[in-house]
Amino acid sequence: MSLFPRFTQECAPIFRLFDEYDRQAFRDLDGQFKSIRSFTPKFDVKETKTHYELHGELAGVEQKNINIEWTDNNTLTISGRHEYQKKLDHQPTVEDETSANTSKDTSVAKQSEKKDVAKQTESSNAKYWVSERSVGEFHRSFAFPARIDQDAIKASLKNGILSIVIPKATAPQARKIYIE
Repeated sequence: MSLFPRFTQECAPIFRLFDEYDRQAFRDLDGQFKSIRSFTPKFDVKETKTHYELHGELAGVEQKNINIEWTDNNTLTISGRHEYQKKLDHQPTVEDETSANTSKDTSVAKQSEKKDVAKQTESSNAKYWVSERSVGEFHRSFAFPARIDQDAIKASLKNGILSIVIPKATAPQARKIYIE
């Protein structure tokens, strides 16, 4: 029995197209809908005779922001969040404008100060042309068809890849019950 049907693999390009459409459609709504930003990390699931292996792409997600838990006997849930700060360009304010009533000496001094400040902040005030990295919250659940040994699971995060090894539980041994 296959854990995931072949249909899912055949339709993957269509699902990626829908994901890309969603990313582009809501790209400019960062501030308004920040709470609903989410993404779906890609996972590979492999089954062997003794265990299952999950390998998921979580580039940029810190270990402390990942939660792995069992929701029932055979369902593993992986959730978390990826935060990414981007600063908006500096907007001029009233304080930035020079007053028309100031003397020429004062305005020359202010202009030289502004040039020094501009040199210092030039590299820090970058303007984003494209922002394609996945940010927000994610939530994935995996249901396993076989019994799982929940106490022997091992998880690691290395180079942006979350690896989880989930051992299968041994079949319960038949026990004969004696009648007294």
